Amino acid sequence: MKRLLPALGLIGALVFSACGGKGAAKEAEGEERDSTYTNVNHPEWSRNAVIYEINLRQYTDDGKVTSFQKELPRLKDLGVDILWMMPIHPISKQDRKGTLGSYYSVADYTAFNPEFGTIEEFKEMVKDAHEKGMKVILDWVPNHSGRDNKWVTEHPDWYEKDSLGNMKGVYDWTDVYVFDYSNPEMRKGMIDAMKFWLTEVGVDGFRCDVAMEVPTDFWDEARPQLEAAKADVFMLAEASKPELQKNGFDMGYNWPMKDLFSEIAATSGQYTFKDKEGKIKEFPEKHATDIYVLLEQQAQDYPKDTYLMNMVTNHDLNSWEGTEFDRLGNLTNAFAVLSYTLPGMPMIYTGQETGMNRAFEFFEKDKAPQWEPRNEYFEFYKKMNALKHSQEALAAGTEGGSVVSYPTVSKDLLVFSREKDGSKVVTMVNLGSEEQAVEFTGGKPDVSGMKDYFRGETADVPMSLEAGEYLVFVNS
Repeated sequence: MKRLLPALGLIGALVFSACGGKGAAKEAEGEERDSTYTNVNHPEWSRNAVIYEINLRQYTDDGKVTSFQKELPRLKDLGVDILWMMPIHPISKQDRKGTLGSYYSVADYTAFNPEFGTIEEFKEMVKDAHEKGMKVILDWVPNHSGRDNKWVTEHPDWYEKDSLGNMKGVYDWTDVYVFDYSNPEMRKGMIDAMKFWLTEVGVDGFRCDVAMEVPTDFWDEARPQLEAAKADVFMLAEASKPELQKNGFDMGYNWPMKDLFSEIAATSGQYTFKDKEGKIKEFPEKHATDIYVLLEQQAQDYPKDTYLMNMVTNHDLNSWEGTEFDRLGNLTNAFAVLSYTLPGMPMIYTGQETGMNRAFEFFEKDKAPQWEPRNEYFEFYKKMNALKHSQEALAAGTEGGSVVSYPTVSKDLLVFSREKDGSKVVTMVNLGSEEQAVEFTGGKPDVSGMKDYFRGETADVPMSLEAGEYLVFVNS
């Protein structure tokens, strides 16, 4: 068996020399950050936050923002902090996909989709969310617009052209035209539209669709202007591109971790999602310990004090790659625990907190999840949210604790701790296909004085873990 322990024992320190750890100490001493740090000043409320993605069209039977607003008390009780609204703009009619079209084919960047209600009703929802202590960010589509967006006729020079001088789409997105970011006026128009939602509606930031397809220097240009319009703007890039998080974004997608979760699950025989041809995708063999390898690589690649968003599902995965249960099987909850206890910010998608095991239609109205009665999934995620809020060790970026790993003889076991300012969390998961003995090849975690977070019992390192079993220990 390949021995990873020298490197693995250092990975926690490596992760946080790049993304956290020592940076917090330097700031406390009043020292300047060096060039390896992000230049983004994260809102303090984002450090221990949980993000929740809202598919407004499918959230309630009528899909209205006023109906969604009635769910805010439940979401507050669940413990989510940032409400990420999938695009709320009017949807283009030209060449639209399906009956209702794609959220990501925008017809007007400063208007509200009448399918969902009125902009005044949306403002009221944002105000209500703020009063309940939650932030609201909009899903923003900067790379392309719908084909009958008003800018197509008002500013045709804002779009890229093909060799024949025609506006063009991208990939198989036949309902959109791509913007030309070499045009300074186009950039100004996009930033002004974003500022509208900050100043006129009061949203708190943006999740930016395919952010890697837009020039990085645009985001470097946009961020200070958005911050001038509203303090504490939070920016999420739908991208795993480190340079975006140097000046423009607080957080990026942890797509590589999502892929690794699927690969580990497939190796353990849990991946069951079939494509349109009825085939299951082939994956390389991966195990729990490969997570440490990825963490080390990300520590090298990303600016220090940056965030990555961890997930077991989202709207793209749910609609096109299978539910979390299709992809992760009986390891789903174990991976969810990792999404909270590894460095970064965890996310929850519409219906995830109900255990919904079906894909939403993307271009049509679909049946809303059943929110009541609340079940064991709601209680599971509520408890995980409380863990994220209460443990400084789990804060994102420099304010979180280093990952310290405890290698075992099994490559299917992941055992690590994070500790900061008296807060300590120990996580143990078995991501294999069968029971594994917990036999350490070096030191083992000190759990004295700790308690089992889920059972409320005195913490005790077990002799073995069942497949898919997870344990979280915290200071009592």
